[in-house]
Amino acid sequence: MVSMERPEAESSPRRAVIATGTGRYADPWHPFPATSSRIADALRADGWDVTVDDDVDHALSSLDGFDLLVVNAGDPWREGATERGHGADPAADAGLRSAIARGIGLVAVHAALSSLRDHPAWREAIGGEWQPGVSWHPPIGDARVRVVDGDHPVSGGMPHLDVFDERYSDLVVDDGARVLAVHDVDGAEHAAVWVRESPTRAVVCSLGHDERSYDAPGHIELLQRAARWAARV
Repeated sequence: MVSMERPEAESSPRRAVIATGTGRYADPWHPFPATSSRIADALRADGWDVTVDDDVDHALSSLDGFDLLVVNAGDPWREGATERGHGADPAADAGLRSAIARGIGLVAVHAALSSLRDHPAWREAIGGEWQPGVSWHPPIGDARVRVVDGDHPVSGGMPHLDVFDERYSDLVVDDGARVLAVHDVDGAEHAAVWVRESPTRAVVCSLGHDERSYDAPGHIELLQRAARWAARV
């Protein structure tokens, strides 16, 4: 009997798009183009076909054919960044909602927790956010992120990550999220990495302030695992 299965070598690579903060999605603190380049390198090293799109609205409106959306962008509502006002671009909102409905994988990186505020579907899908007036961070520096759930494909076998980063603290995390890793500040434990499976698979990694965070091999491995799990590779 002749096998009709497609040989592994002929399989098309999974496609990922990284929506990168520029324009109203940029800010003075995060070098989004540089960190998106590092994310792209990590995914390509793991076999992905990666597109980096520096127009967030265009990226959201053009998700057909992509298996994974990575958002590495800032808060469009922050003070001084509202020249275009609040309100979602209709094509971007429709594109994001459609992609989530069909099951696209999502990875939210660092400032993405305060991004896409015009898109309720994004907030629902990632299961948490940076809440102004509640969330904060200590000074950037060396930090240890502890894995507290080693039974998940994203975090299994990873006891901790040592990174140079900005540790987002007192983030709002929904009850439906599964926290995989935490960091500690003054004896208090704060969620750092979590996953959510409804309405689609999403991984939130609060790490990634600048390029130094991506110098940590454990962070690169975490991103690669997150992408595979979110996109069901």
